[in-house]
Amino acid sequence: MSSGVPEWDDVLDGAFAAGEEAALAEAYRRFAPLIRTMALRRLLDPAAADDAVQEVFIRAWRYRESYSPDRSTLAAWLVGISRNVALTMTSSRIREDDVLESAAVRDQRAAYLVPDPESVADKVVLDAELTRLGEPQHSILRMAFHEDLTHQQISERLKLPLGTVKSHIRRGLIQLRQRLEVSDAPA
Repeated sequence: MSSGVPEWDDVLDGAFAAGEEAALAEAYRRFAPLIRTMALRRLLDPAAADDAVQEVFIRAWRYRESYSPDRSTLAAWLVGISRNVALTMTSSRIREDDVLESAAVRDQRAAYLVPDPESVADKVVLDAELTRLGEPQHSILRMAFHEDLTHQQISERLKLPLGTVKSHIRRGLIQLRQRLEVSDAPA
């Protein structure tokens, strides 16, 4: 190869499996564009595709001991991880949309009902957790939950790219779920 960088081969597969950071950097350089293209086809959102690439390489590095160069090439293994990441992100986005839609429906119904103590407590807990998120996730999720704004409307109001708003919502919901799962855990 004329660029002076060696072709990807079994030695580099083995170096990655052995935990050599230079092999990770080379794998990222070579395979990130392919993984991003695959993620973009599935997710249809450039920001989400970038998040997917990052997640693929984080998972690959974290679980590198499960990679066996004898069974597949690193490229094939990374493609498999990227399919799982894109699928997980797609389902997560669907669940987020469902959660936001359900929250909006509950808020509309709640406007006509006298609130019961449990729902008031849930709202207080949710508001406290939203505040703990910090900015801009706090404001973005508050607009989505309480003002029933769409991702596009939030993007326009805050003058942020739509992908950034979606990423903040996704990360904020993940943080909320983790915090609320911990607080709901039996003592």
